[in-house]
Amino acid sequence: MSLKGKRVAVLAAELYEDIELWYPYYRLKEEGADAVIVGTAGGPETVNSKHGYPAPIEAHADKVKPGEFDAVIVPGGYAPDHLRRDPKTIALVREMNAQGKLLAAICHGGWVLASADAVRGKKGTSFFAIRDDMVNAGLSWSDREVVVDKNIITSRKPADLPAFMREVIKKLQ
Repeated sequence: MSLKGKRVAVLAAELYEDIELWYPYYRLKEEGADAVIVGTAGGPETVNSKHGYPAPIEAHADKVKPGEFDAVIVPGGYAPDHLRRDPKTIALVREMNAQGKLLAAICHGGWVLASADAVRGKKGTSFFAIRDDMVNAGLSWSDREVVVDKNIITSRKPADLPAFMREVIKKLQ
């Protein structure tokens, strides 16, 4: 239970990528962390994955404060496009970055970090289809399974989840 006492926001919105939400969520719990599924401000109480699997929202972005969390994880799928449209979600991520807290994004989750202006001047990766968006947001992009740059951890796709979570857990210890 190496993460006992740590609290991590796992962002969720409609059409999230199943494994990119649930794998980190349960790995964090397995390590003793309090993982909390956080949805958009005023959003639904449950969101469905790309494959129809429901995720109950445990808190909404307008009801939490950055100081309540040690880290935020942004899963991919189509959810990041919904998450980045919510000013409260972006404010949460932006403030957590300003506090130097861990921001971890996989696949399309990088969009949220880009919208929060958290990748400018950093090294990272993402799903190849959003490479241009990440570069235009100021990220020095590379095609690697996981990239760690200070408080930012990024990965490309579901197959990278073991490396992604190893780095997340190591950073939170």
